[in-house]
Amino acid sequence: QVQLVESGGGLVQAGGSLRLSCAASGRTFSIRYMGWFRQAPGKEREFVAGIRWSDSSTNYADSVKGRFTISRDNAKNTVYLQMNSLKPEDTAIYYCAEGLSKNVYRGWGQGTQVTVSS
Repeated sequence: QVQLVESGGGLVQAGGSLRLSCAASGRTFSIRYMGWFRQAPGKEREFVAGIRWSDSSTNYADSVKGRFTISRDNAKNTVYLQMNSLKPEDTAIYYCAEGLSKNVYRGWGQGTQVTVSS
């Protein structure tokens, strides 16, 4: 089992940037994919970005393409989400998760709050 801890959230003005981190521990040798999801108040959790651990292949939700970048540091067992040109609609709790495949995720972290003010 993999344990995940997110950090890096906060309050930022529209147009600003934040970098989220997700540190993995436990059975990290079994990681295939890692992903970022978000959930805004009153909305369902949605996929934001994913990365394949073996070759850093990435995929993104259309709403964040060109603004967000997912990356990973194998040595630190950490995945990052660089968020630029933030918009108020990016306000949400951001979670990382371990992926069994590109489309199947499990093992959510506790989340980190991102608030973008207009």
